Amino acid sequence: MMEKKVRFHLPGLRYNYPLNMFWVSLLQTHPDFFREGVEIGSFFGTFPYSLWNGGRLIGDDQCDAGFVKAVVKNANNAGIPIRYTFTNPLLEEKDIHDPFCNFCMEVGDNGMNEVMIMSPVLEKYIREKYPSYKHNSSTCKEIRDVDTLNKELEGDYKYVVLDYNLNNRWDLLEKVKQKERLEVLVNPICIPNCPRRGEHYEHVGRNQRTILENRSLPPEKRKKVEPWHCEYGDHNCLHTIMKYPTFISVEDIWEKYVPNGINNFKIEGRTAYLFSLIDTYCYYMLKPECIGEARLMLIKNLEQAGIFTIHKPRPAKWP
Repeated sequence: MMEKKVRFHLPGLRYNYPLNMFWVSLLQTHPDFFREGVEIGSFFGTFPYSLWNGGRLIGDDQCDAGFVKAVVKNANNAGIPIRYTFTNPLLEEKDIHDPFCNFCMEVGDNGMNEVMIMSPVLEKYIREKYPSYKHNSSTCKEIRDVDTLNKELEGDYKYVVLDYNLNNRWDLLEKVKQKERLEVLVNPICIPNCPRRGEHYEHVGRNQRTILENRSLPPEKRKKVEPWHCEYGDHNCLHTIMKYPTFISVEDIWEKYVPNGINNFKIEGRTAYLFSLIDTYCYYMLKPECIGEARLMLIKNLEQAGIFTIHKPRPAKWP
């Protein structure tokens, strides 16, 4: 019997944390706003200064131990696993002893949480030191053929995140043997077959190390964090990527993926613009007729919480 749950994995532990918690609250208080079967599968990301972080650069905003503990506790109390995206491809043996990343692992070491991994060195270390964590295989591995994908699905992973270039490739997806353990990135902002994808992951890894090293240096000795520019599409959002063959529409999810046994969906956006991310959440998870009311409710709650400020226009002065 086909499982009717449709799990979405939401981006962000630092910047998007307030939005994600409000979203969980919205699901609890207004389940009638949501499409059939919607659940929150996890919050994924890392906290600032995480050397092991990969995929998207997490900047140098202040983040103390109390905040880390609060995020993990509050998400877990809501029934949501935390999934650390520890996918830096440039890690060395010495890096496994990074104190902050180990602290984050210790905070979430309760049997409920997960880790996304890429480096064999880090995977071996985490499996030995933190056996309670569930492991997920990262899309950063860029697995592009079905045989390798099926072999990865045979491994000790909770989920294997599909390379986005295989999205909507039903000639290949029908050959996947364990579709229930597949997780699909629905809104990839990269162009199909982007030639700079691996280069981008390495760029993020180098800059993540630079950000950490700069913390112990005086301002005049700090290294420059190199900006990333991709000529293939730096400013894509939900409304500009719909033309890509790798884009998965909300209709595709309920009419094609779920009936075929795939019911875990990852939303990209750890460093996305807040209002763009709200649009994306609404598009994928809400009934169309409820989007307007839910969006206004969400924005109002975020404003009241001080996440942003809407400046009211001044009264006009008539002569």
